[in-house]
This record gives sequence, C-alpha cells and structure tokens, in this order.
Amino acid sequence: MGKMAAVVGSVATLATDPAEDAFRKVFRFYRQSRPGTADLGGVIDFSAARSTGPDAPKVVRSQLSVSSVSEHNAHRAGLQPVSKWRAYGLEGYPGYQWHWVKQCLKLYSQKPNVRNLDKHMTEEETQDVWEQSKEFLRCKEMNKRRPRSLLEKLRWVTLGYHYNWDSKKYSADHYTPFPSDLAFLSEQVAAACGFQGFRAEAGILNYYRLDSTLGIHVDKSELDHSKPLLSFSFGQSAIFLLGGLRRDEAPTAMFMHSGDIMVMSGFSRLLNHAVPRVLPNPRGEGLPHCLETPLPAVLLRDSVVEPCSIEDWQVCASYLKTARVNMTVRQVLATDQEFPLEPVEEKKRDIATGSFCHLNDQNSQVKRARLNTDS
Repeated sequence: MGKMAAVVGSVATLATDPAEDAFRKVFRFYRQSRPGTADLGGVIDFSAARSTGPDAPKVVRSQLSVSSVSEHNAHRAGLQPVSKWRAYGLEGYPGYQWHWVKQCLKLYSQKPNVRNLDKHMTEEETQDVWEQSKEFLRCKEMNKRRPRSLLEKLRWVTLGYHYNWDSKKYSADHYTPFPSDLAFLSEQVAAACGFQGFRAEAGILNYYRLDSTLGIHVDKSELDHSKPLLSFSFGQSAIFLLGGLRRDEAPTAMFMHSGDIMVMSGFSRLLNHAVPRVLPNPRGEGLPHCLETPLPAVLLRDSVVEPCSIEDWQVCASYLKTARVNMTVRQVLATDQEFPLEPVEEKKRDIATGSFCHLNDQNSQVKRARLNTDS
C-alpha cells in the first residue's frame, strides 16, 4: 500500500521556493510552528492513538511478540510486561525512565565515549561532566544568568562503534565497549518486535535544547539494514517527521513524548526523517507527568536498572525542564560479517579530519568531535 502523506492545509500556504523539496517545506513549517495553536493540529499523537485530517495516515495497532520477552527480563530492563505495551504503526509505512535519564547524563556522557565536547576542550576540562555540572543545575532556578554547565553544552555522545561523520562509515578501529544495560534493554525491545538476536553495536545520544533541531537525513551507514533502528525519547516532547525514500515526498508529523520508543524496520528503516521542533512543556518549565514517578523502592536482584538517588534525580529533573534526550541504538554488522578493508591513506584521512553534526542549535552548527585513535 502506498504511503499516505499528511500535509496540513496550512503547510501548503507557505511561500513557495522552487528549490525547496516537499520534506524541507514541512520541516520549515513545524520549525516555525506556534505551540498551543492549530499549527500542531496535524501532528499524530500516539499517546491519544489518533491522527487528524482526512489525508492523515491511519494509526493502527501493531502486534508484538509477547512470548519473546519474559516478564522477568522486561522487569530487569525497567520495562512493563510486553502484554501491557501499546504499539502502533502508520498504515502505508510497511518504565523506568529515571534510570535511563541518569545513565545518559551521568554515565554515558563520560570517556571513553566520544562527545562533541572533545572537539574544543581538553580532557582535563571535560573530566567528569556530571560532577562539574550538578551544582550549576541545582542552582539553575536561582541564577538564570549563570554560565552554562558542561551538561548543557553537551550535544551528542556516540557509543560502541563510533561513527565517522566525514567518511560516513563505522570502523573496527573506532570502538569502545557498548553499555551492557542499554544493550539488554535494546535486545528486549527488538525481540518484542520480532527481531530476536538483535545486537546493540552502536549508539548515538542526542541532547536537545528547546531551540535544537535534527536535520533531514537517512541512517544508512550500518552494513546490515535488515535489523531495526531503535529510538528512545526522554524529557520534553518533540515533533518527528517521517518521510519517504525521496525528499520530494512530504513527511508525516508525529509527537515523540517522554518514554516513547520508535522502531524503524523493514521499509521504514531507510526513510528520510528529522526533528524540526522541541516543544516546551505547556505547564511551563515542568516535567512530563510520566517523569514524576520514582523507581520502585525494591528492584529485582538481577535488574539492570539501578536505584537513582533523590539528589541525582534533582539534577536530572532540572536539566530536563528545558531539554530532551534521545538514544538511538543500531546493529552495524550482520552475523559473522566483518568490516571491509580500507586503504591505509583513506583511514588516516578519516581520522585526521573533523566533520559536521546534523544536530543543530538555532544559532550555531555543532561540529562532530575528531575521533580519538587512542580509545
């Protein structure tokens, strides 16, 4: 069945630029959209399981492989039993959040993982991002004019196989151990969606401010496209645009709320997508309701989810009041597959050059870090 693009009527009223493709036009509309107005009337909201407009894609319930993930393993990963999940798809397109937020801010942001901070700052200056930032964030409400903390300057972190943004390739030479807890979570989600044997080999964490966007792109550098791309969202909501194989196909807009998981697989694995807007909480500088529930007092003995202290959560909550964190996890290689050999000169060139990130602030373009060959 062909993809049914949802283009809100008001999008069509934008000034036409002959050089502007259909995706870019919708991206620009939502980038300039006004929260609380009819501008967002065409954005699919999975929390309400609805789509609006006569041309909007139909939201359909998706079947999960309930028996593939035991209740015990779901709890270990900080997930509800799969039988309680609500999974949705778009017709035409063939927790325990405290722990994961804390991991993104406190643990995954540390070396040896690769970060945007490494490009312009010394290792000593970025030593223990969390410790250097927590007092700044605790005093955030009292001192609006204070300098930004390192966590607030953090834009991205890569895990496992580190992506080279110049060559657009992964390499066996640029690898650090993938976090075991995130790997376990990803394996359970993939199995519930019918992808048993999924291996979490590379991750990109994006740290959005309210004025950040994610440019139009396709994740196609992995060598095995038969495996899904998993996306986990926390903090403030965002508008996510899912397009087609070509950028002249208008995308569908949908909300990504805190705790939402998106699985791009099959035909959708190689579709254009983007984030034109992060939306401030309609209640002001507050957290989504789902983040107000703390972890259970007693966790399973073999749970990968760890307790989160009130002090740590105060820092996380202060950060998330004006931010969104997104984890994407992917399998790079097929079973028994190896990276192709590269000419020595090309490998040296890839290591030596810097490159641009597609996660942008409103007024600046963030550069990707030069890969550290010693890691």
